[in-house]
Amino acid sequence: MADGTPASQTLSRGIRILELLADARAPLTIDEIAAALGVHRSIAYRLLRTLEDHRLIGRDGSGSVTLGPRMAALAAGVAHDLQAEALPELTAIANELGMTCFLAVLDGDDCITLASVEPRHAIASVAQRPGARHAVIVGAPGKAILAQLPAADWPETASAALRVEVDVARARGYATSHDEVIPTVQAVAVPLALRGQRPAAIAVVHVATDHDDAEIAARLARSASAIRDALEG
Repeated sequence: MADGTPASQTLSRGIRILELLADARAPLTIDEIAAALGVHRSIAYRLLRTLEDHRLIGRDGSGSVTLGPRMAALAAGVAHDLQAEALPELTAIANELGMTCFLAVLDGDDCITLASVEPRHAIASVAQRPGARHAVIVGAPGKAILAQLPAADWPETASAALRVEVDVARARGYATSHDEVIPTVQAVAVPLALRGQRPAAIAVVHVATDHDDAEIAARLARSASAIRDALEG
């Protein structure tokens, strides 16, 4: 730490487990978690038992680990007003377009999903878990967020090609991505700029659709405007 005080290794590892589970597309085994942490299986097991006692994780029938129900309650307290206003709009978009729709915000150098809604009647949809995160320099929501920031505030790893993409996204009002975060998955996102809050974006993810990107973006923009109006009056 900056003041020389040693960080809690146990706490850090526990938080890292929650991040691993949030990013995972499927339950993880104890061995997979131990390997990701670089610790012995017995250490990973003790950490998991503590998290399980607090209902932050759970186990499926095979013993693999997932995030627990308590995490949903904790997540609901983050940006509560924003999530409350966004959820009806996300639900409407998901069901109208048949795509998973989600709200993402900037968190350090990452883009993190705050809320997500899958379409009610779609035969298949792409899951996007609340708490999932990826680098802000990849994916449509990341680009939509970067479009709201001065270049000086971008991660140092941002490439010249990304700067061009974000300039294009800023000019047309929406960003797109193909195969950047999840293989075969496409995304469209629009910026959601709110006074006094971190830069955010509304996005959809899909594998294939009859809707073109501009049409999707126009629908997202209407909801972004409705959320802004509700929160800022």
